[in-house]
Amino acid sequence: MPIVINLRHLEDEDLDLQGELPVAELDLDLRDELIRAEQPLRYDLQIQRLDESLLAQGSLRLQLDCQCVRCLKSFKYNLDLDHWTRHLELAGEEKTPVVNDCVDLTPMVREDILLEFPQHPLCEADCRGLSVGKASKTSDPTPQESSAWAELDKLKLK
Repeated sequence: MPIVINLRHLEDEDLDLQGELPVAELDLDLRDELIRAEQPLRYDLQIQRLDESLLAQGSLRLQLDCQCVRCLKSFKYNLDLDHWTRHLELAGEEKTPVVNDCVDLTPMVREDILLEFPQHPLCEADCRGLSVGKASKTSDPTPQESSAWAELDKLKLK
């Protein structure tokens, strides 16, 4: 179920929304093979009515299943928007669509989440990538051991 706000509920007091949104409802359309979203989005939002607009504030949390671009190791990436804020106009040129006195926050949430996705997911900031030959992560490889050309020279093609 999308994150929908009924404007009538905001007439007397602010609204607090907590819950989970299935990732299918976000319709993320991920085309990156290294990032998958399978866990639900967790949200904790406070909604205020301000004259002819709404102010939505709170936190959004989504766990991503990623693969490191350097070593291809699988890891979890926590996408946390702790101070998410959105100002929604209800009148004027840039007004937010209102259907049956309800405003759907899901498109705005989707947009802000996609902007926070990692461009090049890394399992660790100092990931050294795939180990080649006898080199291990703890030892410093010599140029001969770390060279991809050295490995290709070992091939016997005939």
